[in-house]
Amino acid sequence: MGLFGLLLVLHILASIAIIGPAFVMPIIRRSARTVGQLHFTFGITTKLAIIPKMGGILLIVTGVWLMIITKMGISQMWLNASILLSLLMIVLIDGWIEPRLKKIIKLISENQDQSNEIPAEFGLLIKKIVPIETAAQLMMIAILVLMVVKPF
Repeated sequence: MGLFGLLLVLHILASIAIIGPAFVMPIIRRSARTVGQLHFTFGITTKLAIIPKMGGILLIVTGVWLMIITKMGISQMWLNASILLSLLMIVLIDGWIEPRLKKIIKLISENQDQSNEIPAEFGLLIKKIVPIETAAQLMMIAILVLMVVKPF
């Protein structure tokens, strides 16, 4: 396998490292029914959050390297669109979702010893995050479609 093949495999694995947890983590969080389960799921998702970040760095490095090797640059519209969607997705996840999740984690930590019931505030905070998580997931699907179909 040459350099191009190796970079392509790493690029694909990096995209899986980003997309997989982004789809699975919200499902894990929403499955909790008690404060103890919430604390456990937030602990897991917090530890898993490093995987998409490492995958993102690898994705950028391999993507740029592939663009240099193929001499494609940013001349393809599908490539520009996928880069733009990726940046927007990063802003949504790191700038909007993560700070709100930290507030929720703090709320859960404060209520862990008080009761086994999930606080009502938790439901309100999660309801504010769900549409943005869904938008980020739809952007990931759009990026995948752009990478596979390359329509324009």
